[in-house]
Amino acid sequence: MPARTTGTNGYQHGVYLVFPFENAGASPRFEWLREGLEELTIQRLSLAGEQVYSHAGRQVELERYGLPHNSKLSRATMLHIAEDLDADFVVLGRFMSNGTSLTVESRLLRVSPVSMQPPIEEKGPLDSLMDLQTRLVWRLLSAAERNYPLSLADFRKRQRALRLDAFEHYIRGLLASEDDSKLRELHEAARLEPDWPDPDFALGEVYYARRDYTSALAWYFKVPKRHDRYEEAMFVSAVCRLFLNQPDRAEEALALQAASRTNTVAGADLPEILNNLAIAQMRQGKTAAAQNALRRATEFDPEEDDYPFNLGLLALQANDPGAAADHFREAAEREPDNAEDRAMLIYSLEKAERKPEAEQERGEAEEMFGPNGLPTIQVDAKNEFLARMARLKMELDVTALRAELEPPEAPADATAATASESDKPVVHVRRGRQEMSAGHAEVAEKEFRAALAEDPGNAAAHRGLAEIERRQGKMEDAVKDLQASLEARDSAVVRTMLAKIYLEQKKPELARVEVERALKLAPNYAAAKQLLEHLQNAKPAEKKAGDAL
Repeated sequence: MPARTTGTNGYQHGVYLVFPFENAGASPRFEWLREGLEELTIQRLSLAGEQVYSHAGRQVELERYGLPHNSKLSRATMLHIAEDLDADFVVLGRFMSNGTSLTVESRLLRVSPVSMQPPIEEKGPLDSLMDLQTRLVWRLLSAAERNYPLSLADFRKRQRALRLDAFEHYIRGLLASEDDSKLRELHEAARLEPDWPDPDFALGEVYYARRDYTSALAWYFKVPKRHDRYEEAMFVSAVCRLFLNQPDRAEEALALQAASRTNTVAGADLPEILNNLAIAQMRQGKTAAAQNALRRATEFDPEEDDYPFNLGLLALQANDPGAAADHFREAAEREPDNAEDRAMLIYSLEKAERKPEAEQERGEAEEMFGPNGLPTIQVDAKNEFLARMARLKMELDVTALRAELEPPEAPADATAATASESDKPVVHVRRGRQEMSAGHAEVAEKEFRAALAEDPGNAAAHRGLAEIERRQGKMEDAVKDLQASLEARDSAVVRTMLAKIYLEQKKPELARVEVERALKLAPNYAAAKQLLEHLQNAKPAEKKAGDAL
């Protein structure tokens, strides 16, 4: 996440997280305004130069908690999500309409220190929605920061003028549950506003989900470079090329994307880009280049098993089953519940004539997955089976993308951040996250420790240090930092991280305690539920091993 910037007038930019507005009226006819007002607020903030999480980024975080996208969230849950995303402000609100007039109320929740601003309200005819929300967002920013530099007139100049009917079709298209309805609404939005790229991207997504890759490419191609979802469009376009058997064009796009990202503020490649680049190269016989890309992806994301798995496939294609076994073993250690990882490990050990190891792995796998729990591996002479097994990443992590954007461009009278501002703990934490994403563990650690020097109880800094220590195998240090993070701020995400470390330390009972506490905080948090299920499934096997002794 980028550092906040401060201008000469003392105004401080922040990072915003917007939630859907509550429909306080009785008519479901205007339910589309829940996400409509959220999207308008995101657009208004972004075009005014503020950093703001996208609608898609917020949805990803809700999925992490196992919450449906239309859940009615408490302010405490909103605050927890904002803390985990390292946002400075939460925007929430409500609206009412009788069919002709509209009343919208919005509030700003400051994350640290926690404080709620008084509500701001705007009223007007329903057809004045676009300008009404512009005034509301400007008033929200002006009330929160007395030094806000933009007048209402200047704020308006920065906004995109949109037809209300086009915007309504766009939102209804996003909300539609059936593809035909989605396409009808989004096509109409694109027709009414041909220079607005948001419907273009959304249409690309619908066609991509339908596996109509040619149509998807046509719409993704319309998304301009300046658009905040251009990187996603570029990435998924390359995936379409791979499905259309155009690996050379996919490689060209992904190599360009990887090269452009190394020049960003974070200096980081995303591992998904590197993985798919490797697959494009693999299909063209460029083994050395593919191996290099996958090794970098493996370093950037030490928990994902797909990258070492694909390295294992490359080694098998190169007729090096010993090296393949090492890669598949790493994949199996990263994801112990993946039967395919274990099956490929056993196959590679057998091909390398390491029979005793293969038998030991097979016995452990049968105990974990059952006698028929492993998939059958049938490698053909042309290695077509191995090529089909390559794990392609279908989408980018939009939360990671939002966390790495450069700071907003400051107003004309603004200068770089002052020295005192750059020393703030939140700035060090965000720099630490950027460096960690780039694979620069040592630099990231210095930033997190600098944050703790200013604020010894900073929960985010302790969490960041713990992630680095876990990657370095310093499990006891990681446990201490996660515990310190929890003392400062309870979090389902942090408790789940702690449970995973306890599991790696073969302390299942401590892991169970933490994951159960995590689920009390976030009952639908998917990662915690999966970990608890794993603990429950592993318990009989642990007892069986004990009985054998």
